[in-house]
Amino acid sequence: MGQALTVTVAITALAAIGAVAAASLGLMPWLSLEAQFGDTVLPDFGAWLQVGAALLALILLLYLPSCSRVSKLEGSHRRFHVDMDDVTRAYRSAHDADRAGVFALSGEFDAMRERISYLRQHPDLGGLEPELLELAAQMSLQSRDLAKVYSEEKVKRARAFLEQRQQEAETLGDQIAVARGTCTQLREWLTDVETEEREVNAEFRLLERDLRDILPLLGYEIEDGPQPNVVPIAKKESKS
Repeated sequence: MGQALTVTVAITALAAIGAVAAASLGLMPWLSLEAQFGDTVLPDFGAWLQVGAALLALILLLYLPSCSRVSKLEGSHRRFHVDMDDVTRAYRSAHDADRAGVFALSGEFDAMRERISYLRQHPDLGGLEPELLELAAQMSLQSRDLAKVYSEEKVKRARAFLEQRQQEAETLGDQIAVARGTCTQLREWLTDVETEEREVNAEFRLLERDLRDILPLLGYEIEDGPQPNVVPIAKKESKS
């Protein structure tokens, strides 16, 4: 459609330019039109209109090739994006298969052929162009060492190892939480015991003070011994 439009514009431009040239040389008459703007009559309006149409056709003739090139570049750019998407999809499929251990051949030629065969037999990739499949196979072949390092089996073992480490960390965290709770209980218990001991000592000192005040009135003497918690009591002799 674009090529037909270019041909049409080219023929029209050449005809318009040829008509202007022929009219200028007196080989054919100029276009004759009567026109006026208000009360002003426009002389030779047809000739000026003919020249303007020829110039417009010439401008279009010069513009269309560049516009066509831009359209072709845009089309090729879109096709490139589509092709790269297909190559990426095919490469991802081949790389996943390589990680799963589908390809067993080690030789470069055999490995390349094996990958191309796999991509052709793939239900989602069989309709792609052979060049795209070959490019995806080459990319997969170049990254096969990476596929071995990050194979599904190794990734699975790494995940299992990390899960085990995480479980051990969670178990250790639970044990630490229990130990902290026990430590808190022991600290509170110690505080209660010390409080009770202080209360008992205070009661004992109060009792000792009361005994020192009451026993002399009953005729007993209190002797201070080496042990502060023992209160020896001696009975006073009665006076005759």
